[in-house]
Order: sequence, then structure tokens, then C-alpha cells
Amino acid sequence: MRYASLCFTTICLLFFLCCKNQTLTQDKPLIINHTNPNITYSGRIDSVSSKCAKVYWSGSSISMNFEGSSISASLEDNTGDSYYNVILDEDSMYILRPDTLKQYHLLAKNLKRGKHNIQLFKRTEPHYGNTNFYDFKIEGKAKLLPKSVFKKRKIEFYGNSITAGYAVEDVSGADSPDSTYTNNYLSYSAITARHFDAEYRAICKSGIGIMVSWHGMIMPEMYNRLNPHDPESTWDFSLYQPDIVVINLFQNDSWLVKRPDNENFKTRFGNTAPSENEIITAYQAFVQKIRSHYLNSHIICILGNMDVTKEGSKWPEYINIAVNNLNDDKIYTHFIPYKKSKGHPSVKEQELIAEDLIRFIEQHINW
Repeated sequence: MRYASLCFTTICLLFFLCCKNQTLTQDKPLIINHTNPNITYSGRIDSVSSKCAKVYWSGSSISMNFEGSSISASLEDNTGDSYYNVILDEDSMYILRPDTLKQYHLLAKNLKRGKHNIQLFKRTEPHYGNTNFYDFKIEGKAKLLPKSVFKKRKIEFYGNSITAGYAVEDVSGADSPDSTYTNNYLSYSAITARHFDAEYRAICKSGIGIMVSWHGMIMPEMYNRLNPHDPESTWDFSLYQPDIVVINLFQNDSWLVKRPDNENFKTRFGNTAPSENEIITAYQAFVQKIRSHYLNSHIICILGNMDVTKEGSKWPEYINIAVNNLNDDKIYTHFIPYKKSKGHPSVKEQELIAEDLIRFIEQHINW
């Protein structure tokens, strides 16, 4: 009788342990490494590194489809001043600021059963910080789902602070340089891409110009980089061939060519400001660089909406002449009216630029 009781107890214990082990197995987090092909990367992201994916540029994003009750991301930022929009199911959104220590950041919890999509969208520019992404961690009956269907359209922007969305959320009008207020997601470029449901790239930096910048680097020196901080880090243009390229540059040049005491003026021009012909030639040369990488793309050379397009400005005409010289019927010019207000574009002013550009694309380009 004791033997039968002992056997029964043993069987019950084994059954309990088996059930417990099964529960633990079911509830074990699912780790999705950064190299997993079901993760979608958008932007110039170094995702082939053996250790992590490196995120540099404004508007770069990482997204994935999954099932589970919660999801986290393992991140590490080099400054702690990068900001991301965390977008769940293309609906809810909040701001994430990764730490300088590698750690998991909870992105969403208490999720309903079924398919979900998570997206990390980089709001801030490269000089604020760069982020290492290691993996996603899914919990609660976790399951990785196939990536979403590729977007049929592709669009790329080359620009300055306007394209970056610099200080767009500083409602005080103070144009604060604090990274908190920069949000590329609310820039005209990102708005335009979302309107057309197009895959989006933004190669932009506040203060940058074609001939001279408020800092040491000009766009012709930066435009072809994977890592914007490393001149040896070259981007492979064959990896992304956009249907449309939008160039919005010359705002900073228009100020700096009139400032011979500025150190960047001296570095680029010495003591003599560039002539009108030199300005036109510089713009033309940059557009030719873009065309050399994208033989079939439509290229839209826009300008505005800050004071570079105010009445009496010569800069739109410089662009017109440069584009006419290229004699390419897939290169266009379009100028955004001066916003007639101080500082960088507000959220509303960014929306107006987007509406203007969207109308132009719809009227002139079949893509």
C-alpha cells in the first residue's frame, strides 16, 4: 500500500514538474536578433554588423510584426540625447530616449491577442547621438510574424534643418537647439513620404549648405556616407534607388556667403565671396552627383520656406539656371513661398510645405 502511495505521489510530482516546465517554456521571452530578416530597416542603417544595427540618420526606422503581450528593445546610445518615436500599430505613439548603457526598453505592454506592429522612428539628427540596436524581446505567447509587404514607392530627401524638423516642437518660438524639440516625423519630408505611402530616407543636417555651412562639413562631402561622422564610411547607392529625390538646400549658403568674418566663409572662400556663376556651378555639380547615382529618378530641386525665397531673393533664379543648364526633363524646380515668420518652421508651417510639395508631385510626376 505504501508502495502504491509512493508511486502515485511520484507520478503527481512528475506531472506537476512537467506542466511547470511546459508553462515556463511557453512563457519564455522570444529574442529577435537584429540580423533577423523579418525586421524591416528603413534608412541608411548599418544592419549587417555582427553585434548590432547602427542607427545614425534622421527619419531612420526599425519595425517588426509580432504577436505577444509585451515587447522591448535592447538599445545603447552614444550620448543619451537621441530621441525616438515608438509607434504601435500605426496608431499610438510616445517618445523614447535610449540610455548610454545597453539595456532593454519596454516599448509596449498589456497587448491584446493578435498581430501587432512596432516601429522605432529616429526623431533626431546624427550630431545629437547614434544608437545601437541589438534585438527585440517579445513576451507572452510570443510569435514573430513575416515582415510587411514592401512599399511600392521610394522617396529620398537631401536637406538642412528644415528637412530635419529642427525645433519643430518648440512652441515658444525660441528655436531651441535641445534635441527634445527636433522631430523629423513632423517634418515636411516625412509627412510627404507618409502621404504617398513611400519608403522614406532623409540625408539632412541642420546648418548645412552646398558651398558653405555653419559647421565644417558641406552636403557634397556628406551626402554619400553611411556613417555621417566618418569620411571613410561610404554608402552603396545601389541598395536604394528612389523614384523621387527632393533637394532642399541653399538656405544656409544664402546667409553665409555674405559673412566674410565667419570662420567657415574663410575656410571655403578665403577673403572673396563666390560669384553668381560659382554659386550656380556649385549647385549644378551637386545635382549632377545625385543624377550619377540615380539615373532614372525624378529629381525635384525645391527651396523654402524660410527667407531664401522671400521677394527679391536671387537664390531661386540660381537654381533655375543650374537646372536649365542640365537639360534633363526629369529634373524639376519648385519654390515654397516664404513663411513670413521668424525662426524655423513650426508644425503648421511644415505641414504647409508638405501640402505644397504633394500638390507639385501629384501634378507633375506619375509614379
